[in-house]
Amino acid sequence: MSTEAILMMIVAMLIIWGGLIVSIVVLRARPERTDLPSGGQDDHRQDAGIIEHDT
Repeated sequence: MSTEAILMMIVAMLIIWGGLIVSIVVLRARPERTDLPSGGQDDHRQDAGIIEHDT
């Protein structure tokens, strides 16, 4: 491999692994988002059975 190819490989590896490390650090620092709006009311849709149609 040429010198340019090795340098490009190192740069690409630093970008990929560096991004992974940064994202892990950020997720460990703030695991839950607090700026999202609160959830809606529970409407118990999972309690209802499957709709059956006469065909």
